[in-house]
Amino acid sequence: MSQLIWNGLFVGSFYALVALGYSMVYGVIKLLNFAHGDLYMLGAFSGFAMLGVLGGLVQSQSLLALLLVLVATMAVTGLAGVALERVAYRPLRGAPRLSLLITAVGASFALEYGTRIVAGPNPKVYQVRLGGTSMEVFGARVTVQQLVLVAIAIVLMAALNWLVMRSRQGRAMRAIALDPKAARLMGVDVDAVIARTFFIGSALAGAAGVMAGGYYGKIDFLMGFIIGLKAFTAAVIGGIGNMQGTMLGGLLLGLLESFGTDWLGGQWRDVFAFGCLILFLTVRPTGLLGERVTERV
Repeated sequence: MSQLIWNGLFVGSFYALVALGYSMVYGVIKLLNFAHGDLYMLGAFSGFAMLGVLGGLVQSQSLLALLLVLVATMAVTGLAGVALERVAYRPLRGAPRLSLLITAVGASFALEYGTRIVAGPNPKVYQVRLGGTSMEVFGARVTVQQLVLVAIAIVLMAALNWLVMRSRQGRAMRAIALDPKAARLMGVDVDAVIARTFFIGSALAGAAGVMAGGYYGKIDFLMGFIIGLKAFTAAVIGGIGNMQGTMLGGLLLGLLESFGTDWLGGQWRDVFAFGCLILFLTVRPTGLLGERVTERV
């Protein structure tokens, strides 16, 4: 039981990091950015390229090298998210929702197959493999590297929660989410705030990509597709647009997958996860912590 809980929390922390970007963007401009999972993939490949440049440091100080690369990758994927918003989404901000949704799907394919052209179609083996010796904690076998990765995820999520709920930038995000026209009239630079929202969400996805590459050891250009859908599922379960709900949804999805795999077998893992998505959309479409809202006319 303890092992299943730990495995679920570990995987759920990755889902939560990626899902937060979905939730932030949807909360501010009501856009389902289906290219977000591919920013996770882009982060994994950016980390792979940077680790190749570091060379000797990777062999002697693998965890330190991964942490340095993680910070640099967050900047790279954050800027990629800003570029995506500026080129693909900003010109269509006043267009019907369907146009934005189709553009997001197109941006997803562009990132996937652009990476395929640059990096090649074959999977890559990460230069850093975070295995490590295991120890027993409350009946579960964990490694120091797992604890470090979960701690990093917790720190990033806590920092984001503080930013959104306590800072001036966060107040601007929440004001735009409530009423972008009123926020603009009150002097808020809406375009700049939206760009920063994309930067932060994309940076978190990139961090998760590096962490996943270092832990699982293998990356490929389609790796963002499934985790993007899983992150969307986590956001829906928790309440898309709600930061605390999204974090909770990611962890809950990880736990559901862990117990579902134990009960039904590993081949049912994705079926179980997306079955939960259908269930939540049917029973409680606003998620666990989401609020029912009425469309203003």
